[in-house]
Amino acid sequence: MDLKTATALRRLRLVSAPEAVSFLLLLLCSVLKRTTDFNAVPVMGMVHGVLFILYVIFWADAWNRTKWDKKTAGLYFLLSVLPTGGFFAERKLKRAAEDEVIASRARQEGVVNA
Repeated sequence: MDLKTATALRRLRLVSAPEAVSFLLLLLCSVLKRTTDFNAVPVMGMVHGVLFILYVIFWADAWNRTKWDKKTAGLYFLLSVLPTGGFFAERKLKRAAEDEVIASRARQEGVVNA
């Protein structure tokens, strides 16, 4: 994996969890708006919107660089629209990055021809 691909995946991973948190907070603010006088939906909506747009941009960049198949790319996009999906995307991307580091070290040491 080259440096630009690793960077694209890292950016996607780093925005996944905050995007999921903002989605959950937006849902909470939506409930509070309807049950109390508290209305933070416009602010949380903007925050979540910016994070979602960043996620989609980083997702598209990662898809372009990694050459994921449509199923994998679709899974990561689907995780962006589920309330807690960003947490799963972050965990899956972190695990893939760790596996890539292990494989890279094994190739450097000549253990495998991967």
